[in-house]
Amino acid sequence: MERVMKLGAESPVVIFTKSSSCMSHSIETLIRSFGANPTVYDLDELPNGKEMEKALVELGCQPSVPAVFIGKELVGGSNEIMSLNLRGNKLKQLLIKANAIWV
Repeated sequence: MERVMKLGAESPVVIFTKSSSCMSHSIETLIRSFGANPTVYDLDELPNGKEMEKALVELGCQPSVPAVFIGKELVGGSNEIMSLNLRGNKLKQLLIKANAIWV
């Protein structure tokens, strides 16, 4: 869990994903549409990907991917990100606050 939290704090936006997850791709595309350049960790390609996936579940991500960190904080998965996006400018405000995008 410590490794996941450390990686999640390394850049303004971090997404943990799996190549088999279409929602991961959709969330990454959404975040990029605001002009952010997220750091993406594909758990399928990491040697300790299974352990990291377990850690994400322990942190409350159900399903484990996509898991999105913004501004060093775990925001959640696709439901949380889509909800923020649908509630006006909430997602955009988080991205600005994290210095992931500039207006």
